[in-house]
Amino acid sequence: MPENSSFLTEYGWNTILSEKFDALTPAGDKLGRVLRVDRGQCDIAAATGISRAVSGNEPLCTGDWVTLAGGFQTDWTETYTVTSILPRSSSIIRSSASGKSEGQLLAANVDTVVVATAADGDVDLGRIERLLALTWESGATPVVALTKADAAQNIYDALAAVSVVAPGATVLAVSAETHEGMDVLNAVLDGTVAILGPSGAGKSTLANALPGHSSLDTGAVRTGDGKGRHTTVTRELIPLSGGRTLIDTPGLRGVGMWNAGEGIDKTFPEIEELISICRFSDCSHTSEPDCAVRNAVECGEIQERRLASYRKLQKENAWNDSRNNARLQAEHTREMKVRSRQLKARYWARGQ
Repeated sequence: MPENSSFLTEYGWNTILSEKFDALTPAGDKLGRVLRVDRGQCDIAAATGISRAVSGNEPLCTGDWVTLAGGFQTDWTETYTVTSILPRSSSIIRSSASGKSEGQLLAANVDTVVVATAADGDVDLGRIERLLALTWESGATPVVALTKADAAQNIYDALAAVSVVAPGATVLAVSAETHEGMDVLNAVLDGTVAILGPSGAGKSTLANALPGHSSLDTGAVRTGDGKGRHTTVTRELIPLSGGRTLIDTPGLRGVGMWNAGEGIDKTFPEIEELISICRFSDCSHTSEPDCAVRNAVECGEIQERRLASYRKLQKENAWNDSRNNARLQAEHTREMKVRSRQLKARYWARGQ
């Protein structure tokens, strides 16, 4: 364990991480965890307290464990330099909202993801499936929380519908106002917890209702369209009770698939199982005779909407993978051209 590590344990440090990371920490460097990233700098929790740090060559993410060097004073604040990012146990990645052929890292080293969806309106099953695919792909454990259960017209129907699209995940109805289901939610949260969902889902209100924390800003949804305001504007890691930590995130408008093939398979296990026993190995599951998937849809075992959602996510994931591979190939080609020019210039200089 790092010297004077009692403060760092509030941010998730434990003996398991100590055994894992001690050998990877250069002599003289300190360990820290990224709390928030802001324009090339970040807030760091270290054994001595919270400090500022300058990012290294690799982009940092909230939740990262890092090694730190230096420690110089700037405006009465001790500032470190990040020397390395320690291996991540999980990474929540979506397709970049900018439209570029690259992924956006939302959070690192997350153990449990709470997929928050407001139950007082229309529950978007497709969005839940998207967030579940990202969660399963990351390696974290998903929990679906139907928030604002006290204001839902028929919470039991909503629970039943969500349970169908979230096999393998815990699905709960909760209310931060009445504390309905909060004890059960608190019991299933483990390690570092990230809350994902759209604006207006009540993520910050839900976080404030958990034991050990109550300082996140909250806001009401708009009366015109029921959409929420972005009261959380950055991803930030904060301590919870019981040695756990929480990453509160801004509302996600877009949830694009990024290298999420395994996560999609885990989100739609019943469809994957039928595909494995389909009559034709190259079946498109649209019009082929004796197609196990189509037969299940026609018999009502699988909803047409769910199959359409599965196809959409698979197609989107394949498209982004192809764009990324093309980008990587283009970068490799440019690098080889630069090296070739450098070699030619070197040989030319030798010949002079």
